Parts: sequence; C-alpha cells; structure tokens
Amino acid sequence: MAKKPSVEFVLRPFEGLLGEPDWVALRELVPAATATARTTPEHGARDVVVTTILPMAWPALHRADDVVLVALQTGGGSGDASRDVAAALLEALELEPGMPVTTSALPEPGPRLQEVLDPTVPFEVTVHEGFDYWLADGTEVTAEVRASLEEANQTVIPTVKLSSVESAYWCRMGDKEFLRWAMPHDEQAMIDALARLHGARRSGIGDARFVGYFRSSGVVVPVWELPPGTEAADMEDAAVEFLGRFDEALAETGPLDANARRARAGLVSRQVTLR
Repeated sequence: MAKKPSVEFVLRPFEGLLGEPDWVALRELVPAATATARTTPEHGARDVVVTTILPMAWPALHRADDVVLVALQTGGGSGDASRDVAAALLEALELEPGMPVTTSALPEPGPRLQEVLDPTVPFEVTVHEGFDYWLADGTEVTAEVRASLEEANQTVIPTVKLSSVESAYWCRMGDKEFLRWAMPHDEQAMIDALARLHGARRSGIGDARFVGYFRSSGVVVPVWELPPGTEAADMEDAAVEFLGRFDEALAETGPLDANARRARAGLVSRQVTLR
C-alpha cells in the first residue's frame, strides 16, 4: 500500500505573512481576537476572519451570514501550521453557509497561507473581551454551541494589544500583569540583543521587570512582569522608549561582553518552546 505523502515540518510557519508576530500571538498568547485577511483572486478574493478559537475547537466555520472564519488555536497539526490553517480555510470556503469544518485531519501537501492569502491586505488585530463575535446577529444556535460559548467566555484572560508598538500584548493573570511582545527578528540576533540589555541592567520597560522569553512558531516572545495593578495604557510610552534601546542593541554586531554572556546563558537555560 502506498504511503500517504506527509507535510514537512516548518519551524517558522507564518514567515512571509504580513504581521507574522501577530499571527503567532493569536495562535499562542491571545484568548479572544480576530484579524483581517483576504484570499487571492485564484481562491475567490474572499474576505476572511482569522480568529483565535471557534466553538468546540472547530478549525473553521462558514457562518450563516456567509462570513468565513478560520481558527489558529486548534488541536494536533501536521508540523506546518500554515498548511493546516490553509487546508481548513479552503475547506470552509467550499461549504454552504451555516456549516463548520468539524475535523482537523492531517492535510496532504498543498497550498500554504502564503499562497492562499492576498499579501497586500494588512493583518489588523482586534482583541475581544469574549467570544460573542462567533455568532452572527439573529443566528439561532444549538444548546451545544451556546454551552461552548459560555464556557469559553469564562476562561478569557483580560488582554489588550498596545497601540504604540507592534505585536505587544498586556494581560492580567490572577493578581499579576504581564507584557508579552512577539518580535519577528532572527532568533540568535534577538537573544543577543536581549542579553546585551539584560547584562547592562537595561532590559526593563519602565518599572516592568524582564523575566525571560519563550519561542513559538519560530518567533521569540520576551516577557515582562509589571508592577501590581499596571494597566495596558500605562505601558505605551515606556514600550516606545524600550524599543529604541532594543533596536540599538539589535544593531550591535560585536562580541558580547562578560555580563552579556552570563545574561545570555541564563536566558537560554530558562527558555520555553511552545509548539
């Protein structure tokens, strides 16, 4: 029996898409959000809503009002998240309005998001307080979907996207606040830059303490713990000021000094990789 061709693993699946760090953030960091996209003329030039999750973990939904939604936070995967999402999106486009894509079987090799989506359409993110946007106005829903919506709303972590910089998200977890900032730079260069700042005691954002980073979909996401009670609006100016420092450190190409080398070793030893 012939073996079914498999999709090859891709470390950085959203590379090349506009707003790559926000694609990663919606896949890993943000509980409830949507973003804009449009398919290429070859695939119908259809406006698409990219979302974090859908009811009952559906990979995609062709809503009754003809809006097509595709989710980034789904179970399993082939090793190439771009191909997985593209496969669900293409399936949803073929469905009748009101029908979901209910399974996420591993796709065969085929077009990726980079080939399916119009590269000129900005990936503009809207963060929501809950998942009521799942439903079209006036849509009747089953008890199962209603229960899924209510359960999902109870788990939402308060999250705000900063407006002064790209792809930085404030969140409140219990009694603590954090800033998580997805960045598109080369991983090793970025870790060196963070190490230079941390070794020089310049890695904080305002009064927020840099606590490390994790990697998701090939993108590095530094994390800061904020003083208790800090709101997202309190971080806007400080984030801009930090970005200037970070860009300067990123532009340095010389060897790390002793303090930066020690800082780098500590950062790398504590890193976490998601997916």
